[in-house]
Amino acid sequence: MTIRLYDTATREVRDFVPLEEGKARVYVCGLTVQSEPHVGHVRSGVNFDVLQRWLRHRGYDVTFIRNVTDIDDKILAKSAAQGRAWFNLAYAMQRELTAAYAALNVEPPTYEPAATGHVPEMVELIGDLIEKGHAYAADDGSGDVYFDVRSWPAYGELTRQGVDDMEAAEDADPRGKRDPRDFALWKGWKADSEPATAAWPSPWGRGRPGWHIECSAMALKYLGSAFDIHGGGVDLRFPHHENEQAQSRAAGHPFASYWMHNAWITTAGEKMSKSLGNSLTIPAVLQRFRGIELRFYLVSAHYRSHVEFSFEALEEAAAGFRRIENFLHRALEVAADGPVDGTEREADFLPELERRFDEAMDDDLGTPAAIAVVFDAIRHGNKLLGEGDSVALRDVRRQVEAWLDVLGLHPDDPAWGTRGAGDTDERLTHVVDALVGTLLEQRAEARAGKDFATADAIRDRLKTAGVEIEDTPAGPKWSLA
Repeated sequence: MTIRLYDTATREVRDFVPLEEGKARVYVCGLTVQSEPHVGHVRSGVNFDVLQRWLRHRGYDVTFIRNVTDIDDKILAKSAAQGRAWFNLAYAMQRELTAAYAALNVEPPTYEPAATGHVPEMVELIGDLIEKGHAYAADDGSGDVYFDVRSWPAYGELTRQGVDDMEAAEDADPRGKRDPRDFALWKGWKADSEPATAAWPSPWGRGRPGWHIECSAMALKYLGSAFDIHGGGVDLRFPHHENEQAQSRAAGHPFASYWMHNAWITTAGEKMSKSLGNSLTIPAVLQRFRGIELRFYLVSAHYRSHVEFSFEALEEAAAGFRRIENFLHRALEVAADGPVDGTEREADFLPELERRFDEAMDDDLGTPAAIAVVFDAIRHGNKLLGEGDSVALRDVRRQVEAWLDVLGLHPDDPAWGTRGAGDTDERLTHVVDALVGTLLEQRAEARAGKDFATADAIRDRLKTAGVEIEDTPAGPKWSLA
């Protein structure tokens, strides 16, 4: 089967045809490490982690590069406000980011380059652009260098905008620009307001790179002049990715064949960001939920769909995932790995579920549909638990585990460690919720099949255990009597 991906450059779902057969080269814009990562930040990491896992599952040799922006205006401003060295702030926040990725089982990239380690490559690329007539040094003595957007007729093609319809670039003092939309490739050192450590030598004087040139230089170094997929958050499409593509192609590099962008996580309808004051840091969320539950919440939504974050929605997702865990636990008890007597039937419904899962993932990483298949398999598995069919049950368990592994959600993955959510009492609550949830699912299936005797028996068992059931229009709810 062919993987199909939504290309935001062409605005259509396209067959993935790599530049080199059997290989996939992917570059994802990482974060600017200015402060603690929040849920909105790690969504991109999780979404593109699913991409690289699926590509590998489909047999591709994946080179996956995700950069770190460790020098820019915001880092300098925040470090100055905190009275600390900019590199100290950037390094501390990069460690926080690494810990957040690890807590959500985001696999490390093939390489994670930092912008400050690649200034020579950026200087060389800027020099190429000047030589080809697509960039110029400002004549105001600032030491700034700008990309000349009007020198590149295709500027704006990624986001389908005309130059005259764009607002002025705000990444540098406009005095030295030929056009307000020209963007900074190099920023001359401001000795009166910037530390000397934040400046590097260049043919245009001491200074530092602009944001956009950083990613172009790192992508070209590690993936070559042309590569397959460039990804990042949808907010990066303009100006960042538009500028990346323009400067890279103007310098003579084909650059990315496909562009992929994950949508925002919003709170109260607004993009989750620190500037809005509505961010939720990963350590704070992990005080209430396990990393695997937060990852399940993020993976359950399609990567291109906007997610309105709420703890109620996260709790609902966590409860759903605990039902998956409970099924795996019970299935392992009944159908552990080992010899069988050969009399049990196979799970003949699995090939169709496998086809549906693969079809969902091949269709632009359709994780919601893929997870629906997982729950369909568990419904079959719950029936097998009642029948005691160990071979078929083992087939289902193994297949569910394989799917979860592809999604980075296998509960036994060593990456999750042994630490649960909160203390022992909280973990016990999760277990009870999963067990009760499974019984409620069985009761609902019995009622749907008009097997009211079984449904009533389940209700009575729960009541005897001290669990009260309330049937509501939104479904059954339980509480301790």
